[in-house]
Parts: sequence; C-alpha cells; structure tokens
Amino acid sequence: MAIETLHLDTVIKNHTQDMSGKVVAVTGTTSGTGYVCARELAKLGATVLLLNRASQRSTDSLAQLQSEVLNGKFESIICDLQDFASVRQAISEIQSKYEVLDVLCNNAGVMAMNDQATKDGYDVQMQTNCISHFLLTKDLFSLIRKSVDGRIVNHSSMARLGPPLESKYFGKNGGSLGGDGTDEENSSFTGPRWQRYHQTKLANCAFTYGLKQKLEANNIYNVKSLLAHPGLAATNLQVTTAKTGGMEADSPLMEQAQSAEDGALGIIRACADPAAESGNFYGPERWGGFPDILPPEDSLLDPQNIKINWDGCEAAVGAFVI
Repeated sequence: MAIETLHLDTVIKNHTQDMSGKVVAVTGTTSGTGYVCARELAKLGATVLLLNRASQRSTDSLAQLQSEVLNGKFESIICDLQDFASVRQAISEIQSKYEVLDVLCNNAGVMAMNDQATKDGYDVQMQTNCISHFLLTKDLFSLIRKSVDGRIVNHSSMARLGPPLESKYFGKNGGSLGGDGTDEENSSFTGPRWQRYHQTKLANCAFTYGLKQKLEANNIYNVKSLLAHPGLAATNLQVTTAKTGGMEADSPLMEQAQSAEDGALGIIRACADPAAESGNFYGPERWGGFPDILPPEDSLLDPQNIKINWDGCEAAVGAFVI
C-alpha cells in the first residue's frame, strides 16, 4: 500500500529558494531520498550532478528524472563509493567541468551489510557511508569554497544513537569486524552488522560538526556544514539489507515508515533552505514527521568522536586542508 506524503509541499513552499544557476552534487540518486532530492532541486532550477556507480538502475533513474522534470538539468557522473579510484575519477570529472560547486549532498548509504571488505580493504559500510564522502568533500572543497552560499550536507539516521566511535571501524579491517550476527540479532536490529552501521551514521554527524569547527577556526563563513536524517522512510535501503539477511523485509517497524518524499525533506532543507545556518540539523524528532531543526545530541559534538572520525578518514584518504 502506498504511503501518503504529508510534508513535501509545505517544505518546498516555505523552506526552499530558487536554485537557478546553482550546481548541486548528490550521491546515491537511483532511488529513495537521493532521487527525491535530485528531482526537487532540479525543479527549483539547479543543475544536479548525479553521482552513482554505473548500473542499469542508474541509467533508468536518470531517464525517469528527465521525464518527471522536463526542463531539468541533470548530469550523470560515475562514482562508486566502494572504490576510492572511482571516487577520485568522479572528482576529476567535476573539477574539469565546473568552476564552482554550490552544494555537495553526501546522501548515499548502505545498511547492515555483511562483514566484508571493499577492494580498498575497508569495511563496506564505513567506506560507502563515510570515508568516500569525506574524500569527495575534501577534494571538492576548493570548488565549494568559491560559492557565495556553499553547503556540505551529510546524511545520518536514528542509528546515530549508541556507543561512541571506535578507531578500528575506520581502518583496513574490512571482513574482521564482528561477523554477520545471528538471525535473532539481525531481526532485532542488534549485533555486529548493526553496530558497524551505527558507527557510520555517528561518523557522519561527527564529520559535520568537526568540519563546522574547522571552517569557523579558519574564518570561512560562506560554506555551511549541515546535517540531516530521514527518520524511518520506505526506501531501497530496506530491500537491499533484507537480501543479505540484515533485517526482515516485512519488519513490523516498517509499518511506522513515512514515504521516501517525506524522508528526503531533511536533506532538501539543508540543500535549499534560505535560512540555513552552519550546524543546523534537519529531520523529524524521531521516526517521522515534519523536518524541524533539531538539537544535536552530545555524542554528535563529542571531541573524541570528532577526532576519531577525522583522524580515521584522513589516514584512509589523505589530509583535508581547509
């Protein structure tokens, strides 16, 4: 049964601006929140760069976006977040075509995947959700810095809540981080694969607030570091993790889910709200509802979490010079 979208029209009317002339890069746009974000920003006039790995889904979703936004400006850029070489190639392509990048929306993510390593040796969830987005941000920062209203938007989730960050999750330990858990653990969203997922979602938060601190320390105020979470939204994430045994596809929890459109509203506000201030955290209070500005929990601002994230990402992909 289709889930009714409740808040999209209100957010677009009251919490976005004309994006004509702006260039926005969004990772993970083949479905779910990234697709909705790309579609709505294109409707507002932005040129939207769609960063996805090469696949039929990517081709089909681009065609669908073009059919839904007839005058939309879209460009597909191959970017496999599980492969640092692919990410760097995407960065080079963007740098060769654009002098300014106004918004980088680090949206893409995988959830509760098996304990496996990428070709680079890192946990598949940590590299996809966090380290590759750190790489995109640091290497595209010079373009974002040129924007009058540059924005770096990171996507977290309710899974951010939990234990502090641990350095081991950022190292070349893919495949050696606790295994895949029992059926009982996975059905109750506990165990090692969900702990790995939690680490990535808390890392996205620590990155946001660590970056905000560094921007302010360098007197950079034309670039905002922003955070969002979708609540519980019906997207392809659940389908993907169900295939690998991470959760039950018909979990009772999903009965509380909101639509992908409503789930995307946090990142849409972060990308396009004219009143946005650096450090703003957009999303529903819990599983669903209007995307308000939320107070960040103490763990998101914890200096040790910020340090572990920054040091771990820099060790993987190089120093982020601001």
